[in-house]
Amino acid sequence: MTLLPLLIPFLLSSLLLSTEAAGGRWQLLQNSIGIVAMHMQLLHNDRVVIFDRTDFGFSNLSLPFDKCRRNPNEQVVKVDCTAHSIEYDVPSNTFRPLFVQTDVWCSSGSVIPDGSLVQTGGFNDGERAVRVFTPCPTCDWQEQNNYALAARRWYATNHILPDGRQIIVGGRRAFTYEFYPKTSAAKNAYSLPFLVQTNDPGTENNLYPFVFLNVDGNLFIFANNRAILLDYTKNRVVKTFPQIPGGDPRCYPSTGSAVLLPLRNLREASIEAEVLICGGAPKGSFKQASQSNKFLGALNTCARIKITDPDPQWFPENMPGGRVMSDMLILPNGNVLIINGAAMGTAGWELGRNPVLNPLIYKPNSPIGSRFVLQNPSDIPRVYHSTAALVRDGRVLVGGSNPHTYYNFTKVLFPTELRLEAYSPWYLEAEFSSVRPEILSPVSQTKVMHGGKLVVRFQVNAILAQSSVSVTMLAPPFNTHSFSMNQRLLVLDVIQVSNLGNLTYGVEVATPGSSVLAPPGFYLLFVVHQEIPSQGIWLQILSNTTL
Repeated sequence: MTLLPLLIPFLLSSLLLSTEAAGGRWQLLQNSIGIVAMHMQLLHNDRVVIFDRTDFGFSNLSLPFDKCRRNPNEQVVKVDCTAHSIEYDVPSNTFRPLFVQTDVWCSSGSVIPDGSLVQTGGFNDGERAVRVFTPCPTCDWQEQNNYALAARRWYATNHILPDGRQIIVGGRRAFTYEFYPKTSAAKNAYSLPFLVQTNDPGTENNLYPFVFLNVDGNLFIFANNRAILLDYTKNRVVKTFPQIPGGDPRCYPSTGSAVLLPLRNLREASIEAEVLICGGAPKGSFKQASQSNKFLGALNTCARIKITDPDPQWFPENMPGGRVMSDMLILPNGNVLIINGAAMGTAGWELGRNPVLNPLIYKPNSPIGSRFVLQNPSDIPRVYHSTAALVRDGRVLVGGSNPHTYYNFTKVLFPTELRLEAYSPWYLEAEFSSVRPEILSPVSQTKVMHGGKLVVRFQVNAILAQSSVSVTMLAPPFNTHSFSMNQRLLVLDVIQVSNLGNLTYGVEVATPGSSVLAPPGFYLLFVVHQEIPSQGIWLQILSNTTL
């Protein structure tokens, strides 16, 4: 009987854990896609471009039509007739091999306004290359020469800009940024001393910096444990933010993750922008793991900061457990999914331990202490080189994981992972079908302008709670190494909701007022009712120069 008081807290915590874990379903889509999903990008034809690196050696997928990559400078295989990239068709659950010719290892990318994926940098012969994939049923990678970039870009970050160009920030031993495409006025790389200041010799910890376009047109750049606001048009730092609480590094190889939280009240004179950073590895983790085979526990802390405040401060929170190498994706209803990763160690070959199989849902608008909700686990460890991407029907594709120098399937702690699965968040459960909206119009691929109005017609098979209707617009990101570049969700201002009869409604919304709020390009538009999103439709925001 004396043990009962000791057991009660354990029993209560177990009960709470099992209650919170009742969320989400997993489905195996492909037992093998033939390559490791190291990089992933959803395109506006509902296909996902996936690729790994060309110097893993042979993949498990052959190229068609006797295509081969012939490169005398390749460090592993000089003639390689296997694929290192695929195009995955979401609706049909099929895929086809693509022919990438330069090494895309630890590269970066962004979708430009016409919907093409422009992909930059990498390793060896790919470090200054630019590759373009234009969505079409038979399209393949088109590659420019190895000097398309002004500097070598390996572990860099890209972000689309209001004028449709993309900025490429940092990279290994690249303390600069540059623009693509090149113009006569901006053809070189520009020095960014902040990247020198945040460089930690031996571990670096400022690779794949977290970059977000702020609502004032400047760039929020976070590297290691610090952040600045950069006016990239004048190469001038306009604000320096406080160090993140605790001072631990959050960028590669410590590898936390970050999101720009949903932007709201877009017609207000002053719009708030807030960044959330979660997880990572404590300072010294990389050296401890790589030199002493000691694996420190991952950070269980998150921190939020309103980057638009005159005196911005970080506000810390605790996750249910530590996570390193996890991915953070914004869901259509504005919640954040935290998925993949490990509980110990750091990014790098063989340096992660204790995979975290349960995703988390983070609810930004809930009270502190009730924002994290544990979800049902996968049975596939996803550690170093894993990815995740939201698709139009609200599911999340999850792939990758390869902590080895080459493909290795036996006698290792975490075999190379070629399986592709889908995680279906709780809002896709059948019990919510009556409140789930179905968009009737406009049709997918509709074009709109900044500062206009849009009427979205939809059906709901229940009485509509008008105050619980919102319309969100999501820019699908380029995901690699635990960071989703260009990820951006806007909650559109609702002008009015109309009852059209027969369980049909119309919601009139204002489109974003400028390309600073929403750079031109393709977005997924969702109607959300009582936190349950519809399937998305594709919407293209045109810039004035597109007309």
